[in-house]
Amino acid sequence: MTAEQDRFAAALLNPGAARPEGLEDGGHRAAGRRFDVYRNNVTVSLIEALQSGFPVLTRLLGEANMAELARLFLRAHPPSSPRLMLYGEGLPEFIARQEALAHLPYLPDVARLELAIRQSYHAADAAPIDPGLLATIPPEELLAARLRLAPALRLLRSDHPVCAIWRYNMEDGAPRPEAGAQDVLITRPEFDPVPLPLPPGGGDWIAALAEGMTIGEALDAVADQPFDPGPSLTLLIQGNAITAIEREP
Repeated sequence: MTAEQDRFAAALLNPGAARPEGLEDGGHRAAGRRFDVYRNNVTVSLIEALQSGFPVLTRLLGEANMAELARLFLRAHPPSSPRLMLYGEGLPEFIARQEALAHLPYLPDVARLELAIRQSYHAADAAPIDPGLLATIPPEELLAARLRLAPALRLLRSDHPVCAIWRYNMEDGAPRPEAGAQDVLITRPEFDPVPLPLPPGGGDWIAALAEGMTIGEALDAVADQPFDPGPSLTLLIQGNAITAIEREP
């Protein structure tokens, strides 16, 4: 952007900033008041986009506090794309730098989870394998195979019970979260993404698969943990998250 565009954008997102000089309407009249209305509409739209995109974060902070956080964020990180449904990519790191929120250390990971859910929703489609295919492959060949994972799959590792926090705020009757780390698998079995907590070792195993390791290599990577691959593999299958089994020729 040019220097003039930079100044215009900065003034547009900061209600305390002076109006850019030289603005005129179609009749060559000073457009100061019209710019104020436009500035307010843009700010309100971006705040609402962040509140809509991070509903649990908004509920945890309260609408007024979330609106103030959103104002601070949008001034530092204006949208770089017209697709507002994806706006807020830098919000988790922004929250982590806010000293006023340091007493709520789980908030950045809650924001990461909500961002991952949105990214999963907008990811490309991919046809899943027939689950019965796994049963037709001899065990030794299966261990040497690689799993191709769906574009909608997301994996979040957290020192906090982020999935339980998300469910407690999004689902009626969900149990109150208990302290503890959680690895969260996000899959998109149909239209909407589903976040699910993984059993111990599941996050390491799926991360290894996502890096391109064979099933056997991924199991070796978690050999120091009491890990049963069955439950994690079941979550991948139920979530339509395996799109191909790549076997050695």
